[in-house]
Amino acid sequence: MYLRFVYLENVKGMRARKGIFRAAKLLVSDPEIGGISVSQVNELLDWFSENLEPPDRFTSSSSKGYYRRHTKGLSWFKPSATKHISKAFELRSILEECGYPIVILKERRLGRIVYEDAYQLVAEPFSDTIT
Repeated sequence: MYLRFVYLENVKGMRARKGIFRAAKLLVSDPEIGGISVSQVNELLDWFSENLEPPDRFTSSSSKGYYRRHTKGLSWFKPSATKHISKAFELRSILEECGYPIVILKERRLGRIVYEDAYQLVAEPFSDTIT
């Protein structure tokens, strides 16, 4: 079962919700949130930055200029990414304490896979994929 941590705000132009890292960046830039919470979120974002490669593709298109096109793919943690998932739960806890609700999606059929590494994959969702 693949996991996706999402914030309850849709991605512009998609039916999918924003991911946990977008929510974390919103929290960090929120002038009403400060102190220890921002420090903890920044620590976790630094950990992910050091331990999780950003995907180099979010679309299956390979036509000229594909990298500028609207992205369709969504990132999911692989079940074997236990340390990453644990850190995502830590991040979720802080975000929720600060008023940023995070939902955990579980899915087996993700869609068309456009990127994959040891810890995550990006897939363009099927019409019936939970997003």
